Amino acid sequence: MGAAADAPNHAQRMGIVPAMVVREPGWDDDTDDRIRAEIQDTIGDAMVDDETDEAVDAVLLWWRAGDGDLTCELTDVVRALADPGAIWVLTPTTGKPGHVDRREVAEEAHAAGLVCVATVALGAWSGNHLARPEPASA
Repeated sequence: MGAAADAPNHAQRMGIVPAMVVREPGWDDDTDDRIRAEIQDTIGDAMVDDETDEAVDAVLLWWRAGDGDLTCELTDVVRALADPGAIWVLTPTTGKPGHVDRREVAEEAHAAGLVCVATVALGAWSGNHLARPEPASA
């Protein structure tokens, strides 16, 4: 079949499953339509935008250097996140315009009360998986 058949499904790598509600702030002309299509195919619906009041299972935040204050954006999106929920901050890879270092993403996540669980390559984008920290054991 070719390379496309062997290519990883980014939605699966991100833990996206059918019927999830996924919010997508930061979409623009430079985002990866393949990632978006895989997510929408997997969830069986369109992703919701910033205007939704609906609790979401995951957030796909496209983020570039110069987009503003990431800590503030993360604080806003976590309010709409169902528990447990996941946030994926997608940034252009190293050497691409708008690249944000993953250490900076981790620092901003920490300031917003989140932890960086993993970082994965998603084509020309890096996916930084953020989550609420696990509660401390008694």
